[in-house]
Amino acid sequence: MSQPSIEDHMRAALPDLTRAERQLATHILRHYPVAALGSITALAKAADVSTPTVVRLVQKLGFKGYPDFQSGLRHEVEAMLLSPLAKHERWAEGVPETHILNRFADAVVANLQATLAQIDHAEFDAAARLLADPERRIYALGGRITHAMADYFATLMKITRPGVALMSDVSSTWPPAMLDMARGDVLLVFDIRRYENMVLQVVELAVEQGVEVIVVTDRWISPAAAHARHTFSCQVEAPSAWDSTVSVLVLVETLLSAVQSLTWDRTEPRMKRLEELYDRSRFFRRHR
Repeated sequence: MSQPSIEDHMRAALPDLTRAERQLATHILRHYPVAALGSITALAKAADVSTPTVVRLVQKLGFKGYPDFQSGLRHEVEAMLLSPLAKHERWAEGVPETHILNRFADAVVANLQATLAQIDHAEFDAAARLLADPERRIYALGGRITHAMADYFATLMKITRPGVALMSDVSSTWPPAMLDMARGDVLLVFDIRRYENMVLQVVELAVEQGVEVIVVTDRWISPAAAHARHTFSCQVEAPSAWDSTVSVLVLVETLLSAVQSLTWDRTEPRMKRLEELYDRSRFFRRHR
């Protein structure tokens, strides 16, 4: 079994922390690990605490000081940003005797439970309201692997409401796609390790245009999250060379359901009209 991470230790320590230390720890966990990769002064200012509070917290976590804490954090980040081949070698060591179906299912269920447990309901509802606002256009963007999540989201959201666009996974198409982005529009971004530079660049440019950004990422947090209004981190580790996106998919489908509920008076006529068009075009094979 793997050793608890710094994040795990911090979550476990929350009940025993002072008010200021808990405020700092909550800030770090909310923006983990990006928040703690900068200077101690920058972290203290962002969390609205004193620098001695930062020192006390990291010492309570078992580190000599902030540099020692950052060294441990960077070591963990490097271990997490492994290539698929390296990931497979890590999982291949000490594999339990149980069948892969059981091991993989156990990992996925644990991922889903951990993901749902850390989602703030108020933040989730706020993100759903943004996506449901008819005055805002929605853009969905993913990386090399997560583009499939963006595609799935956009396909179903286009049925739910108008004004939805999927940004291609071909980076050369992104600048033209951003021409129509306006202040108040929403960019939903999917970005899990290994984080892609072009995804971050699109987010930075979109924010400059006044676009609201929602980032769906993993537990190590995409750099794009630093510019997001809402960030949702999903657990993705699995006994495979690739990460599992099951928890990401559940979050997407839940967001779709939430938006559908908020817009049902407009969504229902759209869906009925779509079914009429499918029938007239004989798109689907009829049951006999």
